[in-house]
Amino acid sequence: MIERIWHGWTTPEAADEYERLLHDEIFPSFADEGIEGYRGFRVLRRANRNDEEVEFVTVMRFDSLDAVKEFAGEDHEQAHVPPEAESVLSRYDDRARHYEVRVRGEK
Repeated sequence: MIERIWHGWTTPEAADEYERLLHDEIFPSFADEGIEGYRGFRVLRRANRNDEEVEFVTVMRFDSLDAVKEFAGEDHEQAHVPPEAESVLSRYDDRARHYEVRVRGEK
């Protein structure tokens, strides 16, 4: 299992809209692409200390690095940011990071 981790930031005013886009439009569209080995996503959210911006961490799960490449292309670390997301993000990582899941502690 591979987890693709990426960070983006919004203003507090745009945070709810970005979260809605992720949940209602962006991630469902990824699932609709029918990528073999795509296993879903998680979204983490937190406000910074001064409440000046909101950080989002997206975690996508894939069976293998080949599945990640099917999703993201040969340069699989390149961020995949749809235009509707760019319109509400104030900044974001240009590259995603990929980690092999070694231990799972779920009940």
